[in-house]
Amino acid sequence: MEEIIKKIEKSIEEVRPYLQADGGDIALVEVTPDFVVKVKLKGACGSCPFSIQTLKLGVEDKLKRDVPEVKEVVSV
Repeated sequence: MEEIIKKIEKSIEEVRPYLQADGGDIALVEVTPDFVVKVKLKGACGSCPFSIQTLKLGVEDKLKRDVPEVKEVVSV
């Protein structure tokens, strides 16, 4: 599990600059035992009406490509 969390963190670090370019950010909150990744969108990303699309089409797709064990990414 620890190795998978490191891969998830690396993947999030790679997507972070794109979110920061739009005035937002992302923080890893938790990885559940069944590999649901819980994140918090911050800044402009936290209040943007497109944040769910950013989360699902951007962050979730990338994490699933980088870490196949990931089942879902949810915002908390």
